[in-house]
Amino acid sequence: MPRPALIGDIGGTNARFALVTPGTFEPQHILSLPCADYPGLVEAVRDYLAQVEHHGELAPREACLAFACPVHGERVRMTNNHWDFAKHEVQSALDLTLFKTLNDFTAQALGVPHVGDDELVSIKPGQAAPQAARLVIGPGTGLGVAGLVPGRQAWIPLPAEGGHVTFAPTDEREQNLLRYFRNRYGRVSVERILCGQGLADLYAAHCSLKGSTPRYASPAEVTAAANQGDAIAADTVKRFLKILGDVCGDATLTLGARGGVYLCGGILPRLLDWVPRSRFAEAFADKGRMNAYNAEIPVRVVTAPWTGLLGAAEALHNPEVE
Repeated sequence: MPRPALIGDIGGTNARFALVTPGTFEPQHILSLPCADYPGLVEAVRDYLAQVEHHGELAPREACLAFACPVHGERVRMTNNHWDFAKHEVQSALDLTLFKTLNDFTAQALGVPHVGDDELVSIKPGQAAPQAARLVIGPGTGLGVAGLVPGRQAWIPLPAEGGHVTFAPTDEREQNLLRYFRNRYGRVSVERILCGQGLADLYAAHCSLKGSTPRYASPAEVTAAANQGDAIAADTVKRFLKILGDVCGDATLTLGARGGVYLCGGILPRLLDWVPRSRFAEAFADKGRMNAYNAEIPVRVVTAPWTGLLGAAEALHNPEVE
């Protein structure tokens, strides 16, 4: 019986762990544990292994874990929870011969090639170039952006901070929205709009422009109201998707992502019915002299629930990931 490897996708609230057989990518024994229940990473891993009865002789000796924070240094400090650890201390405490760490959105990007066709929803048709770069982008708590390039040996991830580029209005409505956001935040990045809180803020901005009192405070409430026919909430959702089309199109040009665009995260699967009613595809391709370039590129929404775990499994023995 081959010894399994440990993989994980760890955010501010929950730590998702799984086991994977070396040479495969299918996560097994997936559990999600609340980070607040554990003083640190080591204790959470030990509890996970105890729950799935993989300890002692069967305990993993290799691990690849993704974290929602910077991981380039020896010390990892979680952004939205209390976990703080040195990599060598974790490796020693868990008796690992291999311990890799990567950013959570890098893991999302690396997981995309392993997502099945039945978990990809096309929202803009096109023809992908197999050996070209791919863009992976995801509005969620923030706006994650990464590239993916096919190398000679394995997929090469391109970590990026594209969510922090400056928001560029394309019409009079967006000029007015920019003023609202600038008065509130100063500099306005695209992440200020294209994230969960951004959707709620965008609704409040629309209410302000229309002289209406906001009735909804959370992104879930705004989406639900749009689905129930609230006109301002519906305008908000459609504008959110139009701006997302603008940003995805710009990032596609910057990266040369003729291999396709993949939208990850928890927001887009909930808005799939709204995409055809929005100007997403039009905005994605509306790039002047480069209109034809973007018009050929397909865009898909990733609905797989464990993309980050797939990416951690890919990174485990990917020579392009340190």
